[in-house]
Amino acid sequence: MASKSGSALAPPAWDEILALVGREAGERLLLQRLLEAWCAQREVAEAALYADGERGLERAAAVGVAFPEVLAGGRPANALALDVPGGVLVFRPSGPPPPAVEPLLVLLASALRQLRLERQLKRQRFQVNYRGVELEALYEVGLAIASTLNLEELAEVILLRAVSLLDARRGALYLLEKERYVLHGTIGGDAVAALAAFEAQAADAALLPGATHLLTVSITIEGQPRGLLVVADKESRDGVGPFPLADHRTLGLFANQAAIALENARLHRAALEKERLEREMELAAEIQSRLLPKQAPMLEGFAIAGWNRPARQVGGDYYDFLHLADGRLGLTVGDVSGKGVAAALLVSTLHSAVRLLLDRIEVGPALLARLNQHILESSAPNKFITLLLAELDPAAGVLRYVNAGHNPGLLLGRDGSLRTLGPGGLPLGLLPGSTYRSETLSMERGDLLCLYSDGVTECLSPADEEFSIEGLARVLLQTRELPLEEVIEAVDRAATDFSCGQPQGDDQTLVLLRRD
Repeated sequence: MASKSGSALAPPAWDEILALVGREAGERLLLQRLLEAWCAQREVAEAALYADGERGLERAAAVGVAFPEVLAGGRPANALALDVPGGVLVFRPSGPPPPAVEPLLVLLASALRQLRLERQLKRQRFQVNYRGVELEALYEVGLAIASTLNLEELAEVILLRAVSLLDARRGALYLLEKERYVLHGTIGGDAVAALAAFEAQAADAALLPGATHLLTVSITIEGQPRGLLVVADKESRDGVGPFPLADHRTLGLFANQAAIALENARLHRAALEKERLEREMELAAEIQSRLLPKQAPMLEGFAIAGWNRPARQVGGDYYDFLHLADGRLGLTVGDVSGKGVAAALLVSTLHSAVRLLLDRIEVGPALLARLNQHILESSAPNKFITLLLAELDPAAGVLRYVNAGHNPGLLLGRDGSLRTLGPGGLPLGLLPGSTYRSETLSMERGDLLCLYSDGVTECLSPADEEFSIEGLARVLLQTRELPLEEVIEAVDRAATDFSCGQPQGDDQTLVLLRRD
């Protein structure tokens, strides 16, 4: 048939159409040939077949050039339309309207469906390929950020990789510190220095001044928030724009990798800090051990022994043997309030002060008053020291002592009697202007003097009972004639058995002096 315009459309080449049915990736050409066949049959010079697409109804095939690529704002004027599954056929007829259903129209609808399926398959293939590229990129990024354990360097690498991965112009990294997200790095512009934890969910473009489109993901470890990763203004051919949903997923996966890297860096820093503290504690313990006597002095007619065991690496107990003028021997046992490094530092202060002052002042009230003033001036207000300082005249067997709030020493007589060396004043460093008094006692042959810290007598049983002065005296009475090292071992064993193996609660010190 001839059209009104006088031009004739070529009859359909059915052999070509049949060949296209079996050809891979020939859906669009098949649709075009079927539309041309339909136009030839209906004497239509202008027609277009539209299919559902991302932009709406998109042109899939056309005869003539009268219709647009995308059908928007209604159908063209002076045109008819036939709805087909998944699209619409628009044409300008030269004769009466075609029937609603006819064989070629069915073939067109079938070919249109095949084209739509092919498009969906292509999109899925693209998504699969894109996903593969994305995972490969994330893998490479993961290797890059996992290669450093320095927190500052890691923050910079995370930002650079995040911005590059999403083609963003801006970026910022926040880490959670004491209920606040604190800025640890920014790229492409300024960012708010910190924000409260409750503000994280409502973070908007104001977080990065001047940014238009913001994408924020939380950095979490085992469900616990650790930080925020923010990117802004995705680059495109038209300038900057919002981030598509795929970028939300990508940044979320990247944030998971960043979280692991940040946690590793945090644990590494914590391990280094722990190692540093352990080295410092070992050094402090070594320094403190040098303050204690290496061995007990040899003194004719007397046996002497000392022992100390801190509850931690370093402690607040102190003892010393001092060689004084005229062959006299000084003995000191002290206990600084508290434990650990702070107590150990005050022990060092006490050790130096006692030795310096003994060069000018004899053992007695004046010496303790001067020590009290020195401790007040050189220690924290809540720190004090209990101290028992004694001076032995070995020729006369006379012991002169001053007890500044320390545990009462024990003197076990040869006849089984027990005498205590009670306090003669307040602990050092407690009050300014404290006064002290000295006491004197004589030691007979066989008498045993025991100076100790409260870590021994206040050792607790599982029932919270104290080992007590009575428990210490009982062990001393049973072992008083043994070598002093064995006496110390017996006291230690008895206190340990009493506590049933519980951790040592306080520093323990013993000084023994026996007149043989």
